[in-house]
Amino acid sequence: MAETIPESWAEVLEPVLATPEARRLGGWLRAEEEAGKAIYPPRGCRLKALELTPLDSVRVVILGQDPYHGPGQAHGLCFSVPEGVPPPPSLVNVFKELHGDLGLPRPAHGNLEHWARQGVLLLNNTLTVQQGQAGSHAGKGWDAITDACVAAVAERAEPSVFVLWGSHAQGKAARIPALREGGRHLLLKSVHPSPLSAHRGFFGSQPFSKANAFLEANGRGSVDWSLA
Repeated sequence: MAETIPESWAEVLEPVLATPEARRLGGWLRAEEEAGKAIYPPRGCRLKALELTPLDSVRVVILGQDPYHGPGQAHGLCFSVPEGVPPPPSLVNVFKELHGDLGLPRPAHGNLEHWARQGVLLLNNTLTVQQGQAGSHAGKGWDAITDACVAAVAERAEPSVFVLWGSHAQGKAARIPALREGGRHLLLKSVHPSPLSAHRGFFGSQPFSKANAFLEANGRGSVDWSLA
């Protein structure tokens, strides 16, 4: 994998990374890079969501599909881009809903690290992608690893919020027994913020205020969703 597992996630991930499937994934990624293919995000950033959000600090999980596939966009957090990179259309719509929900101004950048450092796990289902080819690394072995991360949060006693935008994220949650409807966690579901679907139920879904109301009601404090 050529990535250092953050200490708080090691117990969860080491058994998964020891499987033949995970070793095949690591070997396949090395071969793709050795063949000269551009893989995003770059090495050292692929587990950034786990580095910035330790397991015992997770309060909210936002599930993405796979990283952005344009140069300089992906940096290891779903929906996020580094400062100086224009926010992609889905993130623009997230910011529109943030304004409509909480009245916060649209941020001047698309870097969501401030959320991650407050316990918002910004996790893609697939953690790598080939340049210019969305979904190109789906089905290569990342699912078992990210499923283990989601399950680890869901199995904790502390109530958390799972933000499920689109059928892909909702399907992932459905694979985790501890995320059954009516459990101790809050599942916030809507269509994806993509321009293709946002007007069919994403706008007006109020995920940010609903997440904070739930967290406060369960003694876990609210998230500061503003981005300076």
